[in-house]
Amino acid sequence: MGSASLVTQIHDYNVHVDRNDVFWMIPVRHGAVKVDFDGVHARLRVSDMNVFDDHDLANSLTQGLGLPSPPIPAVFPVHATVSFDVEWDGALAMAQIENASQNFKGTFLSTGATISWSADQPGFHFQSQNPPDPAANLISVLGREQNGIFFT
Repeated sequence: MGSASLVTQIHDYNVHVDRNDVFWMIPVRHGAVKVDFDGVHARLRVSDMNVFDDHDLANSLTQGLGLPSPPIPAVFPVHATVSFDVEWDGALAMAQIENASQNFKGTFLSTGATISWSADQPGFHFQSQNPPDPAANLISVLGREQNGIFFT
C-alpha cells in the first residue's frame, strides 16, 4: 500500500511464516468461501483477520531486519486487522490446459471481479472505494484443476 517501490512503501499487510514454513497463507472459516464454478461465480469474505503490518516487503521477508541495499531501515511489525470481500462473476473467456508430463490439467475461466477491503491498526485506518469499481480489475481467473495423484 502506498507504492510498488520498496523504498517508498508504507504498509505491507500479511500473515507471518507459520511453523511449517508456509508463508502468505492462512486458513479461513469454512463459510468464508463460496464457489459455483458452473455458474461462474465465487466469493471470499473475511472479517477482522489478524495480520501484521511489516511496513514494506523487505521487512516482511527479513522478519523486520530491513535491507542494506537498497537501504531499507528495520521496522518492527505492528498488529493489524484486515477485512475483504472479493467477488468473481461472469465468464469472459475459457482455457483448458493439460500437461500430462507434469500431471496437471485444468479449466480456467477469465472473469470480472471486484474487491472491497479495509485495514485497521493503531493510528491508521484504510477503506477501499465502496462500492468497488469493476473497471479497476486487470485480470481475474476461476479455475478447476487436477494435479499429482488427482490427475487421472
